[in-house]
Amino acid sequence: MTGKAANGSSNSIILILVLCAIAAALSSAAFAADWPHWRGPNYNGISEETGWLTEWPEAGPPVLWKKTIGVGFSTISVADGKAYTMGNTDNTDTVFCFDAETGEELWKHTYPQDLDPKYYEGGTLATPTVADGKVYTVSKDGKAFCLDAKSGAELWKKNILEDYDIKRTTWGISGSPFIFEDLVIYNASDAGLALKKNDGALVWKNGAGPGGYSTAVPFTSAGKKCLTIASEKHIVGVVAATGEVLWKQRWQTQYEVNAADPIIVDSNTFFISSGYNRGCALMKVTDGKTELLWDNKNIKNKMNASVLWKGCVYGVGEDGVLACLDVKTGQGKWEQRGFGQGSITIAGGKLVVLGEKGNLVIAEPTPEKYNPISEADILDGKCWTVPVLANGRLYARDTTKETGHLVCLDLKPKTE
Repeated sequence: MTGKAANGSSNSIILILVLCAIAAALSSAAFAADWPHWRGPNYNGISEETGWLTEWPEAGPPVLWKKTIGVGFSTISVADGKAYTMGNTDNTDTVFCFDAETGEELWKHTYPQDLDPKYYEGGTLATPTVADGKVYTVSKDGKAFCLDAKSGAELWKKNILEDYDIKRTTWGISGSPFIFEDLVIYNASDAGLALKKNDGALVWKNGAGPGGYSTAVPFTSAGKKCLTIASEKHIVGVVAATGEVLWKQRWQTQYEVNAADPIIVDSNTFFISSGYNRGCALMKVTDGKTELLWDNKNIKNKMNASVLWKGCVYGVGEDGVLACLDVKTGQGKWEQRGFGQGSITIAGGKLVVLGEKGNLVIAEPTPEKYNPISEADILDGKCWTVPVLANGRLYARDTTKETGHLVCLDLKPKTE
């Protein structure tokens, strides 16, 4: 072989390797998707991430890492290569920040907070919210923090119940902080409370009532940026910037528990659902007046919200049934038992369901029938917390009376 030919061959190999690296980088970029707050980037429980593995070996997907994080039901937020969650140990809440890939603990932030195990294990409820290099958290007693996302340094803190004379709900604040422009909004008072996100100064609040257990959900109506909030006894629409109440729909359950976030069907139509045998309904708003287009018990979301996908609602009810119904008519399509107080999300057009006993199921979201693809037992404790899929990794947690665990599963496709 001549030197010229050898050099040309070498250059060709280098070019091929460079092109492969570029292709891999582009593929990874298209594949990756952060999950920086409760219910994901679009506040609807749906990830557009594709390419992750939906079929596994018999033993289940490989475990990348597992951590002990204390008692609680906060889910996981993933942003900029970090995973955030919360747990309670010895009447102390801890906000954890882990390396999303390796599980290395990067920092933690602690503060006193009663476990408060009222008819359940107790512990943390709300989920950290990551935005603009900061992490926003709130405890069940209203202790709100703004932390530096890289270091965990405390930037400001408030007690939104004590500082603003707001009544506590029976089980405490469980709605996660919601970021709107320069505000951080909480489900506290009769229809929300807003602070300046940079310093915690009060901007607006709606009364002194105890609020509900859900997180605010954004929508736009008549050109206005609005929020819908499931409060103690109503589903409420407010203007995000001012807190002005636009409309209210009476929606009351036993013990005043409205925990599942409303689902935006369009700018004036909302799917709502609660447990304690209340059921679900499709609510329409016209000129500030609300009406229920249908109202039945086909899904009763006691804690975790359903997801809306291609005209159908999929959710796990308080009866342990995973159900599908037509959102326009409320007609039930199918039911599948065996999930307890489980939870559901959608990623890449697939249902991701985590049962109360740690049974993870991937299924096709189709109204024709229940169509599972893969199943695996991934945790041993009580699983009431929604699983999160971000950047090819699935995060899930459980809780026992003593502690809880966070597991990270590897669902990235394998390449030769």
